[in-house]
Amino acid sequence: MPDTSGHPLMRRSALAFVLIVLAARASAQVPQPVVVPAPPGPEFLSRYDFHLTASELLHEDDAAQRFSWDTHFGGSLDLADYVSGRASLLIDYQAVLGSEFRAFDPNQGNYILEASASGRARNTEFVGVFHHVSRHLSDRPKRPAVAWNTIGGRVLHRLSVSGTTIDADLDVGRVVQHSFVDYTWIGSLGLQVRHEATPRVGVFAHATGQLYGVDGLEAGRSRQRGGMAEAGIRLTGGAGALELFAGVERRVDAYPLERIPKRWGLAGFRLLSR
Repeated sequence: MPDTSGHPLMRRSALAFVLIVLAARASAQVPQPVVVPAPPGPEFLSRYDFHLTASELLHEDDAAQRFSWDTHFGGSLDLADYVSGRASLLIDYQAVLGSEFRAFDPNQGNYILEASASGRARNTEFVGVFHHVSRHLSDRPKRPAVAWNTIGGRVLHRLSVSGTTIDADLDVGRVVQHSFVDYTWIGSLGLQVRHEATPRVGVFAHATGQLYGVDGLEAGRSRQRGGMAEAGIRLTGGAGALELFAGVERRVDAYPLERIPKRWGLAGFRLLSR
């Protein structure tokens, strides 16, 4: 096998990964969108991926009673692949658990709905995205709506080198409707590196960084930064995959009715349909 450690692409990719990890500060743990190869001809319902994630949030402060566990489940699918691109949907539900009233006390229920359409260019996809987030409290009173809609673009790119795949995604979206939040635009950058040690066992590292533009007149604050970095092992079975990971996160506006970021370590697992 040729030595690629000095390859310019590998050096640039490694540098980009380090920079993202260092800059990462809120990121939902929805699986990163990645490039999908074009089929030989147009297809209906050409792809469906399911995910379920649970991670323990590790920190030592008073907020631990409200932020003990973070869970996600949902799926993404391609409604139609027209070879030159694809039309897709993503649905995710996030439940945040604390320990205020009981050992496992769900206090947040958050929904993500996304519709997108893309165009392909070799190992790159250019995507138009409509993204909706709605945040709710569980077993607690909440009168104001907390939600926002963004319209924007996404670029996906994949690089494969000697058994290692590197997926990058860049998102920029303008907030076209919002309730309670002060966001005006949201940008994010993600990088995921995977390496297969064997057909059944692999390792991965994943980092995202986010930047929120805000209306300073609404809440008297400046741009917000969030992000997450994690690494772990991936075990692939006949019908799906299991990821075990640990990492760190800085989540912007961690509680729906408070404009306060939170930091913690995390450790958990993720089930994927592939």
